[in-house]
Amino acid sequence: MHYLMKPFRWIYCIYAIALFVGIMLLIFPFVILAGFLGRIRGGNMIYRLCVFWSDLWFPLVFIYIKRIYESPYDKKKPYIIISNHISLLDAAVIVKAYRRPVRPLGKAEMSKTPVFGYIYKRAIVTVNRSNAADRVKSVRVLKSLIIRGISVVVFPEGTFNTTGQPLKDLYDGAFRIAIETQTPIKPVLFLDDYDRMKYHHVFTLNPGRCRIVYLNEIPVAGLTTHDTSMLKKKVYQIMSEKLRDYKATWIKGDL
Repeated sequence: MHYLMKPFRWIYCIYAIALFVGIMLLIFPFVILAGFLGRIRGGNMIYRLCVFWSDLWFPLVFIYIKRIYESPYDKKKPYIIISNHISLLDAAVIVKAYRRPVRPLGKAEMSKTPVFGYIYKRAIVTVNRSNAADRVKSVRVLKSLIIRGISVVVFPEGTFNTTGQPLKDLYDGAFRIAIETQTPIKPVLFLDDYDRMKYHHVFTLNPGRCRIVYLNEIPVAGLTTHDTSMLKKKVYQIMSEKLRDYKATWIKGDL
């Protein structure tokens, strides 16, 4: 049965990729114009264009989004939004998760992709993790955005989680920024992205649901940078337990 379905899977993936590129080319001239409006105003406009892209692409490829609010998401306040990272689809789902402009932190190397890369580096904050100076610069940009009331989205695992556990080890950066700017953390889980598209190949894409779970915000008021490790462990534990509760399919048991 698997071999019989394989040609249909390839046809579907080619269709989805063609739509992905086609809609992106449709908004590309407007992205260029928005780029002249500066990092904040222009970036917000580009994000809204990406929302428009996602509102077309997801229904046309038969992927539907289901939002689960264990706690309300206050659109009027900035957060450090922390999410798990398990799929190539995660970046696209970000735009469906937050209708109000946010700024994700993403890998600098993705900005080298033609057309998509141009949009990517203007819609997010890029970072080259192997370059200390670039890491410092990205932190400075993130802080400036938070001061202006714009939430930032971070995948603190850094790279795809291939461990078979709910999460891999988290980096300190997002938690340190939260403490230094006294910005609450909002954990948000992507439950089904892994089932819709694996992290190793675009031709694993398939239709179905993508659940997004908004967990309780975690206050950082009064914490200092000495509490970074404690805060990171707390967030890790909360997210791991919830991923197990929701029976995330990539979890293979305790290792």
